[in-house]
Amino acid sequence: MENPYTKVNPYKDSPLTALVIFKTNKEAKVSYTVAGKTANTSVTNSVKGYHKTHQVPVAGLYADDNNTITITVTYKDGTTDTKELTLKTGALPKYIANAKIVVSKNDKDKMDIGQNKLTLINRTTKEPFAIDADGNVRWYSTNYSQHTIEQTDNGHLLILTKKNVDSSVYNDLIETDVMGRVYQEYSFNSKVKSNDSGNAKDETTVIHHDLLELPNKDILATVNDGSKYKEDVMVQISHKTGKIVKVIDLKKLLPSSMYKNYKKGSDGKIDWFHQNAVDYDKTDNTIMISGRNQDMIMKLNYKTNKIIWIYSGKSKSSWPKKYRSKLLTPTKGTTITGGQHGLYQLSKDKNGENIILYDNNIDVTNGNKKTSGKYSQAVQYHINTKKMTIDQTWAYGKSLGKGNFTNIIGYAERESNGNTLIDFGFKNNGKESNIIEVDKDNNQVFNVTIKNASSKAYVYRAYRLEFYPSGYTFDVNK
Repeated sequence: MENPYTKVNPYKDSPLTALVIFKTNKEAKVSYTVAGKTANTSVTNSVKGYHKTHQVPVAGLYADDNNTITITVTYKDGTTDTKELTLKTGALPKYIANAKIVVSKNDKDKMDIGQNKLTLINRTTKEPFAIDADGNVRWYSTNYSQHTIEQTDNGHLLILTKKNVDSSVYNDLIETDVMGRVYQEYSFNSKVKSNDSGNAKDETTVIHHDLLELPNKDILATVNDGSKYKEDVMVQISHKTGKIVKVIDLKKLLPSSMYKNYKKGSDGKIDWFHQNAVDYDKTDNTIMISGRNQDMIMKLNYKTNKIIWIYSGKSKSSWPKKYRSKLLTPTKGTTITGGQHGLYQLSKDKNGENIILYDNNIDVTNGNKKTSGKYSQAVQYHINTKKMTIDQTWAYGKSLGKGNFTNIIGYAERESNGNTLIDFGFKNNGKESNIIEVDKDNNQVFNVTIKNASSKAYVYRAYRLEFYPSGYTFDVNK
């Protein structure tokens, strides 16, 4: 412990992390604290279990700084030893350094930050990064990401990236951790055959907006299949072999008029559904999905692919008869979703479920024409699956008006203390992103604006994550 091995950026793609290794004569457990520059910005983590050889993954360093880290060793008899380290880090890369970060509100006592939570900035492109309550960058990856960063149960991160930052193709999915260590890699062929011509052509991405890890560790992802239709297919990818073991084509589930009558985009593709979210419920083997271009959310039985419910502003009479029993009826005052993002389930009860999403409130095809473009908001609904009704139980964003309207992207996340973190990702036509945390009474406790540093480097989603979580175990020998 007197002379530990230390290595900043041990895996060469996470520059604000370090690895500290040392031995003790007796078994002990270890914790560390990276000293914050102001109150409530220190990052403290503990390594699981008692050991004699200690591998301490340190996260939460400041950039271009001499960071002070205090290592605390606690023996089984309750005695302790401490060691103070100084770790030097380099400057931020330009696409993070040029993203001007301005915090206008940070009530740290009311924010959900705990001992080691940071706000992860998941951008549409360029390097993802994480900030503390002061807006200081405390983590970033040198891997460019696109849309997709998801934390798994064991604390790893699934990141859609690319091997060459100069390439336009994002077709490399890695399972990594905050240290930057890669555990698994899935590479996708960027050459796909068009169903129309049969000729191979470049796809800038196969996986696009969302993915998740299933209980058996397989990956469920939203994908493009190379046909003239795009963003309307999901696949399950085996984590053992990389093979596709299940395909869900939404064209086979929804009325053909939805996609056959939809206009082609400038790329020649038909983006009739534009799936931007998928959420899995292991208690009943179901998934919920969001389709921006139909202003629609729906729930499916994952085993049979049968529709359980649908919510959309599309009138009941315009649906074919076989779908009408699946349509949810909104209660008085319940918002019709428009171009929504980030749908996921909060909880279940005896009558149904509570869900949350980010409602862009733009009438793409079936949204609310009267309110479209006037505001965007985070919304919570209760769905009564017995009565087949949907009831709006909470919302925030309408009071901010047109200034926080975003016609694309965005996210809403319910925190462990009941707060809600909301990403108005495309504010001011994408020139900036505004992330706001509100408490249960809709009082702002955190407000940060991030000027987008380059084209398309918007904040696609913002997450409040533990760095690193309780399920995470680091072992340099594995």
